[in-house]
Amino acid sequence: MTSNIATSLITKLTASNRLDSDDIQALQQLPIQERQVPAQHIIVADGSRPKESCLLAEGFAYRAKITQDGKRQVLSLHIPGEIPDLQSLYLNVMDHDFTTLTPCTLGFIPHEAIKALCKQRPNVTGALWRETLIDAAIFREWIVNVGRRSADERMAHLFAEIHRRLRAVGRTSDGDFNFPITQSDLGDCLGLSTVHVNRTLQELRQEGIMQVERPHYRILDHDKLEELAGFDPAYLHLEPTG
Repeated sequence: MTSNIATSLITKLTASNRLDSDDIQALQQLPIQERQVPAQHIIVADGSRPKESCLLAEGFAYRAKITQDGKRQVLSLHIPGEIPDLQSLYLNVMDHDFTTLTPCTLGFIPHEAIKALCKQRPNVTGALWRETLIDAAIFREWIVNVGRRSADERMAHLFAEIHRRLRAVGRTSDGDFNFPITQSDLGDCLGLSTVHVNRTLQELRQEGIMQVERPHYRILDHDKLEELAGFDPAYLHLEPTG
């Protein structure tokens, strides 16, 4: 079971990092506790003190902050193979909620096991550190997206990013990808009302850029989508390092 659920992590890490067979075997031997979790379930709450990190094996999840008056801002979206709360290894208190977007298969890894692995396998340490830095790069791009791009640019940028990230781990097919996100959730990702989200999706359809039949999305014109977004994938750092 551990070996199977670790596959998503190995796929994600080897997409943009170089690991040898011993590194991969060590990852497969991590003590991972699998859990099936429904959609919109808080995995780790703001203010909690977790002793384990969560591997997202199947499904989508997000990080978010809630304002005093109950408004939500989604800070990031996460795809299979990622460990979004890896920072809890060294930051004792969570400063945001980590929540499932869809029904998810999760794997919980004790912090002590991850720390021990990092001491034994320098390549794995480098890969996890690099993934954390890429996470920060995506955060920076999201700040620009919400703060400075128009509604159609924001949405185009989000879809271009999600497609690139899913393609890197083999979860797209000729521009098609599954992304079961509601218009309300999209609004909280992009800082837009649900009405504005609907209008912007209609514009992308009418321009022949995307076809949307939730939860299925198809990018009809990649060049036009990325041109509209002003999308430069460099911040995703998808090329493996030496």
